[in-house]
Amino acid sequence: MPVETAVRGLKDAGVRILAADGAGEDDLDTELDKGTMGTPTAWVFGNEAWGLPEETRALADAVVRVPIHGRAESLNLATAAAVCLYASARAQRAAGGCRSVTSS
Repeated sequence: MPVETAVRGLKDAGVRILAADGAGEDDLDTELDKGTMGTPTAWVFGNEAWGLPEETRALADAVVRVPIHGRAESLNLATAAAVCLYASARAQRAAGGCRSVTSS
């Protein structure tokens, strides 16, 4: 399925689209601080070496980078994706929008 079709369907369903890109206008901390990640969110991740094409970035509601503190230059894609997905899950859980499907 083309990314444009997937994004259109997700937006029609009320899902916010975030594109992960090292050159993003906002960082993950800013998105969390604004409280915008407490709603259903889908992430778009690009190629580890080249990031996302501009036309894909343009489909997103926001382009977000993972903040890197210290001397690291970058994160690999799997690590960045894990951080982004965890941040979304945590924000949605705090907003009451995400609950475990297992009972304790």
